[in-house]
Amino acid sequence: MEEIPKVYNPAEVEEKWYSFWEKRGFFHARCNPEKEPFTIVIPPPNITGSLHMGHALNNSLQDFIIRRKRMQGMEALWLPGTDHAGIATQNVVERKLAERGLTREDLGREKFLEEVWAWKEKYGSTIIGQLKRLGCSCDWERERFTMDEGCSRAVRAVFVRLYQEGLVYRGDYIINWCPRCKTALSDIEVEHEEIDGKLWYIRYDLKDSDEFFHVATTRPETMLGDTAVAVNPHDSRHRHLIGRIAILPLVGRELPIVGDDFVDPEFGTGLVKVTPAHDPNDFEIGKRHNLQEVNIFTEDAVVNQAGGRYEGLDRYEARNAVVRDLEAMGYILKVEHHRHAVGHCYRCHTAIEPYLSRQWFVSMKSLAEPGIEAVKDGRIKFTPNRWEKVYFDWMYNIRDWCISRQLWWGHRIPAWHCKRCGDMVVSETDPSSCPCGGELEQDPDVLDTWFSSGLWPFSTLGWPDDTEDLRYFYPTSVLVTAFDIIFFWVARMIMNGLHFMGDVPFREVFFTALIRDESGKKMSKSSGNVIDPLEVIERYGADALRFTLGFIAVPGRDIFLSRERIEGSQHFCNKIWNASRLALMNLRDFHLEEVREEELELTLEDRWIRSALSRLISKVDDYFENYNFSEACKALYDFFWGDFCDWFLEMAKERFYAGDERGRKTAQYVTYSTLECFLRLLHPIMPFITEEIWQRLTREGPSIMVAPWPQAETQMIDEEAEREMNFIRELITCVRRIRSELKVKPSQRIQAILTAQDGEALKTIERNIHHILTLARLSQLEVNVEVGDPSGYARGVVGSTEIFLPLRETISFDDEVERIERELRKLETDAHKAQTKLSNDQFLSRAPLEVVHKERKKLAEITLKIEKLQEQLRLLK
Repeated sequence: MEEIPKVYNPAEVEEKWYSFWEKRGFFHARCNPEKEPFTIVIPPPNITGSLHMGHALNNSLQDFIIRRKRMQGMEALWLPGTDHAGIATQNVVERKLAERGLTREDLGREKFLEEVWAWKEKYGSTIIGQLKRLGCSCDWERERFTMDEGCSRAVRAVFVRLYQEGLVYRGDYIINWCPRCKTALSDIEVEHEEIDGKLWYIRYDLKDSDEFFHVATTRPETMLGDTAVAVNPHDSRHRHLIGRIAILPLVGRELPIVGDDFVDPEFGTGLVKVTPAHDPNDFEIGKRHNLQEVNIFTEDAVVNQAGGRYEGLDRYEARNAVVRDLEAMGYILKVEHHRHAVGHCYRCHTAIEPYLSRQWFVSMKSLAEPGIEAVKDGRIKFTPNRWEKVYFDWMYNIRDWCISRQLWWGHRIPAWHCKRCGDMVVSETDPSSCPCGGELEQDPDVLDTWFSSGLWPFSTLGWPDDTEDLRYFYPTSVLVTAFDIIFFWVARMIMNGLHFMGDVPFREVFFTALIRDESGKKMSKSSGNVIDPLEVIERYGADALRFTLGFIAVPGRDIFLSRERIEGSQHFCNKIWNASRLALMNLRDFHLEEVREEELELTLEDRWIRSALSRLISKVDDYFENYNFSEACKALYDFFWGDFCDWFLEMAKERFYAGDERGRKTAQYVTYSTLECFLRLLHPIMPFITEEIWQRLTREGPSIMVAPWPQAETQMIDEEAEREMNFIRELITCVRRIRSELKVKPSQRIQAILTAQDGEALKTIERNIHHILTLARLSQLEVNVEVGDPSGYARGVVGSTEIFLPLRETISFDDEVERIERELRKLETDAHKAQTKLSNDQFLSRAPLEVVHKERKKLAEITLKIEKLQEQLRLLK
């Protein structure tokens, strides 16, 4: 056995072992027909990204899974890679150019793309290095990029096949347009935010009449593009106007008044302006009634020539000018405050402009149906299963997907337009010319980033080629991902996998939760509550961060993270280190090969710890299989700190230091086998510290990460030892609690009397009296002695056994009672104040969430103190 240093140095240990694992090829998976494959594909982080706490959580949990499966003997592949992140990456490079006084237009497309590729080569792998710092055991030999040669081939193949099947098409539709990024966005790339706006009531005159009516709108500037007024045909107030003509103020355009069931009679006056080129609902009304489509904006959201005298104004300047002119005419009836949702670009947070544009789309309905069935019939299992409803709601109401983006960085659409005949060629390879002989020009748009990442489970394994990797590792086993990309990514992978591979892309999906700060607030730079995982690794070590994230990752619940929790995990690392150091110091002369099981002299604590270990293995297995890493971490923590350190090692010390040779060898063997097995159980969660200790403890194989996963041994379960040990622990704990609550110094040894009515309890006490004396710090223990007047004793009860501690000479009972009662009165006053606050509806509704959380926490702490003091009084009276 090799001793370990006094202090654990995470930085030194982590760098050493990660390099060792990589060099030995332990992360690499091979197609091995003799082994069962287990595959995870990483949710590819953006090349613009840096490791944040969401990444740390998601990738830690994936590593927990893959390390365990590898130890279980499976051919475990964790396939890594990065995403080209179209809009995000282009924006980053454009900002860099702006610092040099340049725009992408100054460079031209080809030169700009050279700049992006150069940036990607320099910075794109930053997050990969950070994942390695976290300990991620990915197969880096298989690292992929969504725009590498293989993935690019797959993207073209999918686009062309969908086009040939009639599922990809071009059309003029209202799309979500970002004037800042100058590109279309799909519906789920739009983030809706509630804002305080206004509702203007504007007068519209009827043609050839003195009659007029009012319509309500939140966007008066778009009236420049009105081509109709609509009314619900069932609205008795206004249906008589259907078929008549209104005159558009400021413009003079004639507007037909149409009847349409979509109009909500409760909104505004019940009459609505119809702007088919600038509102998705109006666009649909326009199609139903063959209305003209007047686009009044440029790509920058500036009014174009169709806006008449307002040309050149941006949309907000135009709004002010239109309202000013209408007010001057007396055409504004009233203005109301109106709270409503406005869509914003998910990347730059600019307000979206509904915009009529020619775009590429994928028809989704026929692709969605098999995806719905795959989850309904259980071929894909969601955990937590409540996300199934969210998935079904979106899939049943799925809309066609706008896949074209007006960017330069990304997969360019493989469609070419002939300058001579106007025909279009769609091809997986670049065509040299049109069949008519004319010159071809490639479509300038690129595909939505999610188009390529939606192929990730099979494009990364070699598709469209029929590769050995694809046949062996597909379908993948589990996807671990955040719930907020269930539509962006998860649903699209399911649809693509079923359509192109004929099978689901993964058997299970585990959705991770959102990380919040300790008071429940979402982490954000603006709130100043962000915890940087790289700083945490630097200060506390990767294992402390990983264990913290596992410990608080309760399935289906948001995660509350604090530095105190991380510090607690660091203390656990130190506890593991120090306890292992103690064990190794007492194993110097131990040699496993010399041990014969039949020669061992197992004590109560030996039988009990082996039984507890076997139960722990079963529990950890169950928790891992159900993705309940929080309970797995708690079970491992409780076993090591509680069972192994606080009880077993403390009891084993007697045999280490003063036992006979046979007893010492037995204690050494049980210590060794328990610690070694525990390290293997803990390894997937805390890989670095377990490898460092395991390498010093044993030479049974090259690395703990390829050592066999522990198997629960039912023959080790010893219920009699568990009952007996639990009774002894309760007795000792009861004495310790009384000592603590009555403030008896730890160094002071005291007397105790136990009265046991149960014969079995009496025998257990007598067999283990040496442990009770040592661990309860007693100078003398008498059993079944007459107590006489019990008022001079502090008392406790464990089952039918009573504990008497003669402490009247040690402490003043009367003074202690007076002190406790005084403290209780103060605490009860504080508790009343907190309860009054928390029962006040105004406080609950107006106070910030963190203030309410703090007050509840304060009340819980006061209540606990009151309970403890009342228990102390009971002991003294």
